[in-house]
Amino acid sequence: MDEETRYEAVSSRDARFDGEFFFAVRTTGIYCRPSCPAVTPKRRNVRFYPTAAAAQGSGFRACRRCRPDAVPGSAAWNIRADVVGRAMRMIGDGVVDREGVPGLAVRLGYSTRQVQRQLTAEVGAGPVALARAQRSHTARVLLQTTGLPVTEIAFASGFASVRQFNDTIRKIYARTPSELRAEVATVVPGAAAGTAAGIPLRLAHRGPYAAREAFDLLARETIPRIEEVLGTSGSRTYRRTLRLPYGSGIAAVSERSAGRWLDARIHLTDLRDLTTAVQRLRRLFDLDADPYAIDERLSADPRLAPLVARRPGLRSPGAAEPEEFAVRALAGREKSQWLVERYGTALDQPCGGLTHLFPAPAELLADEPSLGAVSGVRLDPGADRDEAEQALLALPGMTPRAAALIRMRALGDPDVALAGEPGAEIWRPWRSYALRHIWLDQP
Repeated sequence: MDEETRYEAVSSRDARFDGEFFFAVRTTGIYCRPSCPAVTPKRRNVRFYPTAAAAQGSGFRACRRCRPDAVPGSAAWNIRADVVGRAMRMIGDGVVDREGVPGLAVRLGYSTRQVQRQLTAEVGAGPVALARAQRSHTARVLLQTTGLPVTEIAFASGFASVRQFNDTIRKIYARTPSELRAEVATVVPGAAAGTAAGIPLRLAHRGPYAAREAFDLLARETIPRIEEVLGTSGSRTYRRTLRLPYGSGIAAVSERSAGRWLDARIHLTDLRDLTTAVQRLRRLFDLDADPYAIDERLSADPRLAPLVARRPGLRSPGAAEPEEFAVRALAGREKSQWLVERYGTALDQPCGGLTHLFPAPAELLADEPSLGAVSGVRLDPGADRDEAEQALLALPGMTPRAAALIRMRALGDPDVALAGEPGAEIWRPWRSYALRHIWLDQP
């Protein structure tokens, strides 16, 4: 998009582009999402940025009306397999917070200077600024949905000090943490006084969302003790356990969509895992997809056009835990249930039917070496998808179809073709979504 096209999107308050770019107003010092309901600024006063971090780096603060920090992520990072796309996925997963920029660079196989240069050139901000913007959003969520002391929130969000936390919040939101918290009555009615009831979240998505099909798939795949689907179609809740970097968690996501988000609630043993847990749910429910671009491309095929019209906004669900999905794809559903019973880690505090974490592949190496071998394949959000698929194919018992499914689901690749399944070049780069339409149309 050129700048004039972007301005047209801003003028028409087009929500299709929320998260794809941001605009800032020079005269007010504020940056917004394209669908912001405020009066459209004059073109000469508008600046465009590819990320919220880039706008913040130029001195603009977040709009109070449109909450530009809460938009879906750009679908571009799921499509791109280059170093910038991989870096953005890993930053979203909290790698910079946990391992710093050197850790990110090692995972990418580049120097820190190269990573900094490429990210700045492509998205207008380096890894530190991108991680800081994400930490700020996490802090705002905790301030407005929990009664935790501000000091605890600062460190749980990933900030190195309370002073850094306070300075960053003031710069980005033009308010103190206490002032942000005071808005809770109008932002999140009924916010919990603490974290015992979990952290309530709104997981934003763009465009239509075919929730029934996503929940149907998850219900069919459910493994007892680590997952459950409660309720009836249209008002179901998907619940599952999560193995996270600092502890464990339990997430619940509601099928009933409020139009532009899915309601969720997350219980964590360590609040530092909030960012990672949210990103895993976003990948599981494919919330950063661009349904407008996907549906437009697939509708160009006469075979798929009626299927797309029947299910607008169909998603290609990912996986909450990539290594778990790989083991399940290799073992099959029945054996996966047995693995949970035999090797699963019991939760300290079971919740309903959720009692265990799925065993980590490394824990299976001694007794189930063919399954435990998955631990030697890199399947994190920043993994090179081609290299990962080749490594998977080298595992004993792994079929090309299983490896492709793991690439589609665990690695979130939107453009996977499966051997023996129909395919067409016109579907690129959305072949994973085309297959979902075709599978749902089969008896």
